[in-house]
Amino acid sequence: MEFVLDYLREMALFVEVAKAKSFRRASDATGVPGSTLSRRISNLEHAIGALLFNRSTRVVELTEAGRIYFSRCVEIVDAARLAHEQLGELIETPRGRVRLSATAEFARLFLGPIIDSYSRRYPNVVVEIDLSPGRVDLVNQNFDLALRIGEQPDSALIARRLGLIRTALYAAPAYLSRGVPLDTPEDLSGHIVVRNPNVANDDQWTLSNGVNYVQVAVRGPVLVNNFGFMRQLAVLGHGIAMLHEPMAAADVRAGRLQRVLPGWWLREVPVLALTVSRLMPAKTRLLIDMLVAQIGPRLNFDGQPAHPIIPPMGHAFPESPIIPMPDQR
Repeated sequence: MEFVLDYLREMALFVEVAKAKSFRRASDATGVPGSTLSRRISNLEHAIGALLFNRSTRVVELTEAGRIYFSRCVEIVDAARLAHEQLGELIETPRGRVRLSATAEFARLFLGPIIDSYSRRYPNVVVEIDLSPGRVDLVNQNFDLALRIGEQPDSALIARRLGLIRTALYAAPAYLSRGVPLDTPEDLSGHIVVRNPNVANDDQWTLSNGVNYVQVAVRGPVLVNNFGFMRQLAVLGHGIAMLHEPMAAADVRAGRLQRVLPGWWLREVPVLALTVSRLMPAKTRLLIDMLVAQIGPRLNFDGQPAHPIIPPMGHAFPESPIIPMPDQR
């Protein structure tokens, strides 16, 4: 039994070094002196008969054997950590730090009330939210959770579907008052639209009503790769913009925007919570439970798509890439 416990301790240290890519940073995180940490990793390498790291003065990288070993060790270490925490939940509330990555749009649409409620309910948990643009590496950057709109390319991550969101068309009443016909998708060719340079064919939009797909040639002098600025241009009456439905809801209620071609939309994509493992500490699991409970009803989500998701069309929306990933709910 002591042999097994020794291996588990060494595995946990190995995982910390692999995540940090540095013996010094791993030493700071674990409290184990750097010399001791290096010796114990060397002992582990001798025990398994393989070099796990390529060491240099500047960086520590996993070898091929190290990558394979890490993929198994991280599951074992997480499972052991979870077992201890689940027992601890019987006598104490969740505590520690949750590192969360989200897009700025996701945070603005959903996160405020949820994080406020979570923080009040679990005051011993520190919530660190990173809204930096671009993708994050959950393992190497030590994130517990990433929240995204749209299918994600990394099929190694575990995806919990929180809901479904549509990209539809909106314009200001002042723009629509010009009287140019807009009764069918084909009528879009006679209008000014706000185009997206991240779309492979930004002058060809494909719309769906859940049964049919229609491709329409569109035109517009302005290309923008940010949904917030698209919304602003639409409110100013510049033309027709593609926006996520929740993003336009307040402007529609206030009369600043109108839904164009009701019943038609460009895409219907999932809202996802991404984690490295199905095994997670209580602080993360409870946050995901709260996200599911509060986001799903806002999107009228019952666990299954109401309509088929539009297949990939070459579109690569900002913060919402269409890259198929197996449903891993």
